[in-house]
Amino acid sequence: MRARGAYPLETVNYVFVDTAHGGFDGGCVSAEGVPEKGINLSILLRLRDMLEISGYDVEVTRDSDVSIHDKGIEGISKQKSSDMDNRLALFNKYENAVCVSIHQNQFTDPVYHGAQMFYSASNKHSESLARSIQSSFAETLQPENKREIKLCGKELFLCYYSKNPTVMVECGFLSNPEEAALLNTEEYQEKVALTIFDGINDYVNDN
Repeated sequence: MRARGAYPLETVNYVFVDTAHGGFDGGCVSAEGVPEKGINLSILLRLRDMLEISGYDVEVTRDSDVSIHDKGIEGISKQKSSDMDNRLALFNKYENAVCVSIHQNQFTDPVYHGAQMFYSASNKHSESLARSIQSSFAETLQPENKREIKLCGKELFLCYYSKNPTVMVECGFLSNPEEAALLNTEEYQEKVALTIFDGINDYVNDN
């Protein structure tokens, strides 16, 4: 399951959308106590609908507030590991898929804000996908965003071990009060989903 041999990009057959955290794992939390998992899921559901309406074959790693760990596994650490393995298996289910994992960021200093894309060298096309989505944020939703895409290592499990073009989308910082307030609204979640959709669409058209 964890082999890193990359799939080639010939034509995009599927788009896989993942939401980080779910069930017992709430992810990071805003100053107002809003957990990341609900924001991630809301953006995922909206993005899925946009992709499907546009004719993409879409699969998601989960569409409700659950962990997808194997049944019978006990202990949070083991359940989280199983959940990650199962999400990775979905990312690697088909050749020629595009994979995005939706997250929210957090930092000790609340001044930081803005979306940022992370990718690995597992598939040479991941960098292009990251650039397309990052550019979409800067051009349409966050014109002040000057962040650069970042190469990740093994610490970002799904990105690192996915064989398909894969990007971890950090949509914003829950540690920034203004951005956290925006991310907790349905209107802004819709805008974020549309921004990611535009980035995916640009990448597919360019390739």
